[in-house]
Amino acid sequence: MSVSRYFRPILRYLYAGLTLFSFLCSNFAANMRFISENQREGLYDHYVVEAPQGLLEFLLAHVSQSRTKIKATLQGRGIKVDGKTVTQFDYQLQRGMKVAVSKTKRNQQGFKSRYVKIVYEDRWLIVIEKNAGILSMAAGHGSLNVKSVLDDYFKKSRQKCTAHVVHRLDRDTSGLMVYAKDMETEQILEHHWHEIVYDRRYVAVVSGEMEQDEGTISNWLKDNKAYVTYSSPVDNGGKLAITHFHVLDRRVEYSLVEFKLETGRKNQIRVHSADMSHPVCGDPKYGDGNDPLHRLCLHAWLLCFTHPITGEQMEFETPIPTAFRQLFK
Repeated sequence: MSVSRYFRPILRYLYAGLTLFSFLCSNFAANMRFISENQREGLYDHYVVEAPQGLLEFLLAHVSQSRTKIKATLQGRGIKVDGKTVTQFDYQLQRGMKVAVSKTKRNQQGFKSRYVKIVYEDRWLIVIEKNAGILSMAAGHGSLNVKSVLDDYFKKSRQKCTAHVVHRLDRDTSGLMVYAKDMETEQILEHHWHEIVYDRRYVAVVSGEMEQDEGTISNWLKDNKAYVTYSSPVDNGGKLAITHFHVLDRRVEYSLVEFKLETGRKNQIRVHSADMSHPVCGDPKYGDGNDPLHRLCLHAWLLCFTHPITGEQMEFETPIPTAFRQLFK
């Protein structure tokens, strides 16, 4: 009997055993993935939308929680619509959409920042509300900026992306901003910004009592050698800037004014407010020294745009800062 004939049956048994072991390992891994997915799904209650309505209205009708707790879940990024985290209470639901409500109140990938609040996020872009005192992007080594905060969040939440800046707010201006999460989305937003963004509004506390209830300012803006923007009623080689304004409240000392931008030039609202002899309060560059809140009293409260990838109309708003309101009580 040859050696090869002796070992051949043993090798066949070994091969069969290894094949079976490999099969069992593969199925075990698949089952573990299935269990893991089910465990994650188990952290949420699931609902299907039967008729169009606002998200908060839907949650109040279907979730056995108080309004306060539901709002806390929204703010805690614990609500998903068709798999995407939504924080807007007035997000419009359509028939057939699937709503998932976290049982633990917060989304598993929490985000905390003193300066930045996430308002909306999907795979292509992120909308945030920034506080006064933080730059939109880095302007020197170690400077506090929104882009760095978001990049750190993406890294910690294991998202393979970075924040791409497509527009800016001054450091001391608070309010809504949108950042792209990939180069393609950034390019679309950057090159088609004026077609994509169909409404942007700010609210400001300005110095003195405004005479007009509403109106439009139109002139050309240009920077001088000291990088101070100045205006001209005729074309001075600068850029045409158009701002619409509407007075919301007024006192002898201050006025609360909403500004709607038709163009988006550097320091546009601040310069146009100064042109009306009612500069934004707390403005160290164009102001008159009136500084009741020890900050630039300018807040980007409304941002509306067409989603660069899905084509959906995206509309976001934030409340007028409480400190602004309190000046008019």
